[in-house]
Amino acid sequence: MAYILCLETATTNCSVALAKDKECVALREFDSPKYSHAEQLHAFIKEVLEEAKITFKELEAVAISKGPGSYTGLRIGVSAAKGICFAMDIPLISIPTLYSLAKQVTVAPNDLIISMLDARRMEVYTQTFDATHQAVSETEALVLDETSFKNLTKENQVHLIGNGVAKFQEIAVNENFHFYPDAVVSAKEMIELSYNKFQQKNFEDVAYFEPFYLKDFVAGKPKPRGW
Repeated sequence: MAYILCLETATTNCSVALAKDKECVALREFDSPKYSHAEQLHAFIKEVLEEAKITFKELEAVAISKGPGSYTGLRIGVSAAKGICFAMDIPLISIPTLYSLAKQVTVAPNDLIISMLDARRMEVYTQTFDATHQAVSETEALVLDETSFKNLTKENQVHLIGNGVAKFQEIAVNENFHFYPDAVVSAKEMIELSYNKFQQKNFEDVAYFEPFYLKDFVAGKPKPRGW
């Protein structure tokens, strides 16, 4: 039996799940467009442990959503995960965010799944998977237009999932596209994935692990005084 703490902070959804092997025994999450990770993450961790009536000493590993996604959200999640792993001397497991998102969809054998997370303007972080959730493309930052993914619809039904889907849905016209714009990345989908990695002892180097940002962080320009 293994207790694994799963942390998802790559998007606006601050999500924490506590798993016993492949079973979710406690879940806390809050999706806020203003990002609530700094305020909520550690409180949620405390709450799921209390609900399961266990302590940090009983954790066997911590799993973190590795990105791509929000720079600040990823930093907060990874910092928390590393802190627990260092303090408890337990392994760190990383789960690709777009892969975890794709696992929410079950499709027909010849269909494709495209995970799509919102970036800036018409840009998204995206990756394509087959019906068995095996990646068939690299993760990329893509500027969307009406021709995006059109080549995939010639022979396939294509299922697009994530918070980047809504803006593509406005410009994409194709009967072979199926949209899931309301799906949010959640720690729930990390549970089975992290347990499998735990069984395989597929761990990260806690000291050197960094999130997968995909792009360099670009800070916004400060507003002039008086704004």
